[in-house]
Amino acid sequence: MASNKKLSLSAKIFIAMILGAIAGFVLNISGNPEWSQFWLVDGLFVVVGQVFISLLKMLVVPLVFISLVCGASSLSDPKMLGRVGGKTIVLYLFTTAIAVTLALGAAVIFKPGIGATPVASVATNIAAATPFTEVLIDMVPTNPIASMAQGEMLPIIFFAVLLGISITLTKKVGVRVAEWFNDMNTVIMKLVQIVMEFAPYGVFALIAILAATSSAADFVALGRYVILVFAVLFIHALIVYPAILSLVGRLNPVVFLKKLKAAMLFAFTTASSNATIPVTLETVEKKIGVSNKIASFTVPLGATINMDGTAIMQGIATGFIAQFYGIDLSFSQYLMVIVMVILASIGTAGVPGVGLVVLAGVLDQVGLPPEGIALILGVDRLLDMTRTVVNITGDCMVTTLVAKSENELDMDIFNDPDADSESAREAASAA
Repeated sequence: MASNKKLSLSAKIFIAMILGAIAGFVLNISGNPEWSQFWLVDGLFVVVGQVFISLLKMLVVPLVFISLVCGASSLSDPKMLGRVGGKTIVLYLFTTAIAVTLALGAAVIFKPGIGATPVASVATNIAAATPFTEVLIDMVPTNPIASMAQGEMLPIIFFAVLLGISITLTKKVGVRVAEWFNDMNTVIMKLVQIVMEFAPYGVFALIAILAATSSAADFVALGRYVILVFAVLFIHALIVYPAILSLVGRLNPVVFLKKLKAAMLFAFTTASSNATIPVTLETVEKKIGVSNKIASFTVPLGATINMDGTAIMQGIATGFIAQFYGIDLSFSQYLMVIVMVILASIGTAGVPGVGLVVLAGVLDQVGLPPEGIALILGVDRLLDMTRTVVNITGDCMVTTLVAKSENELDMDIFNDPDADSESAREAASAA
């Protein structure tokens, strides 16, 4: 009897990647006849692939702007805009800065894209790097609408954050405006889901083009990219986070990591920080001992602005794509990537696939072809699942540090390996 169970989107993308690679490889080894080059590689595949890239780019401005406004305006409790809010935001952005710097450093040192066939025609079209001082000045938009029309991400991010803070500070009027933005955010996320339904076809076409026109060295380079992303993700989760927890919070990182196993597994299977929020909250409150008044603020905020795993992917992907196309990024461009990824992490929604949309904006800002996303799209689902684990680990780490600094961390629960229920909390408190 036939099963009615439908394939998941990730399964469809994986199958499309394999089929696209096979189709392109067959064309490649057959010498890519003139008819296939004209009708398929330069015809159907280009149209389908470019339409998908255009759909991704179409989402960049509305997604980042609306998500950022929602993230900034989520600081609705005036009490949380003070000490606790400041600590939380600074820690989240600090760990993101470490993540993207570590990622770019790894990309520069290990050069995963070197050895692939560079596309000289693309490299010659790259504009001269903008001085970093000018980048800082241009972050403040003279015309936010014009910046949106031109897709200038840094001014959009700056304006969105200020607007979100203003919404928070205008009380009742701000509540109504925030509700509208939250509704729009829901609509935009549905649009993202619709676009991602087209992803298998776009992946097939883009991978087929690459397989038909690329050498074996290109696919070896992709393997190096995957290994490097995994390595940096593990380093960040298992070395950087524990080091911060131990040095700043004077807490045992081994105990901390052991209590995150269920949340990590859930994050891996869903590839969504937002979907993992209930499990993350339960973990930090019942297993780690964070008070609800801290966790209820820091965890949802972290699912919005703490995207260390995504930052690592974007940093390595930027270096990989630049190297693939034979483009040397300047120091100021690397600094621009760091600033953009840190700020854009505030607007990266905690759902599968959104990091790729933001990556398109990052690539565009440093003069790299957004088409380079096709190089990593086929393997991104597995990486997305892994980097979501890093994201929620960061959420829990920052939440624990903030709670410890505010004397809102129950150390009896933290040190109790069996603390996973209200009864355990009560027993620990009574003791």
